Amino acid sequence: MELPFRDELALMPDLRHRLRQLRWFRATFRGSAKVVSDTFGVRFEIDEAKLTRAFLDWVEIMEAQKRFAAIDRADFIVFAAGLVLRELIKQAPAREISGLAELIETDQNAGTLEIIRFWPEGFLYTNYCVSVISAIYEQEFGKAPSIDKCADDLRTWWSYRENVTEMPAYAVAFLDRFLGAEPNWITPDRAQSRQAMQRALGSGRASDALRQL
Repeated sequence: MELPFRDELALMPDLRHRLRQLRWFRATFRGSAKVVSDTFGVRFEIDEAKLTRAFLDWVEIMEAQKRFAAIDRADFIVFAAGLVLRELIKQAPAREISGLAELIETDQNAGTLEIIRFWPEGFLYTNYCVSVISAIYEQEFGKAPSIDKCADDLRTWWSYRENVTEMPAYAVAFLDRFLGAEPNWITPDRAQSRQAMQRALGSGRASDALRQL
């Protein structure tokens, strides 16, 4: 998956905390949509009311589970982005208003172009969330997570779109899959059910962290 907006995000100081503010969330999402448009020629209309609702619902859900960030911060960053993705898919703030430009297909971009043609809005939401994760990881851990090859597989995106249409929480699981992690398909939007959290909760260190919150 190409991430044309990642480098711009990575230049923003303290990105993880800035994105918890509505104005930064809206600005970066619009910036991502513009970069995707400039790169691939697909144009979007953004509904600000729906985008704001996605943010507010995300904050409410994340705040209820933020104690798990003390257990495994790296994993919680991915989980929080998955919740953003869930809310973007639920609220659907973006709408394609013109299709792909006539770009020359290469071995490198053919998969991406197929996916954008199939689900432009889903590509925008997912690309934004993966870019955010990658930029925050670079800032805080010095290295972005690897992206699994299934992120460029149209068959995976068929399953992705079908499943999140029925159950938006599956967005969290598919984001994990795109980043090469083992998804939790049963309760994907519960931090405590994640494998990384379960491993940590089995240790005294995790229990101590929870007691201190």
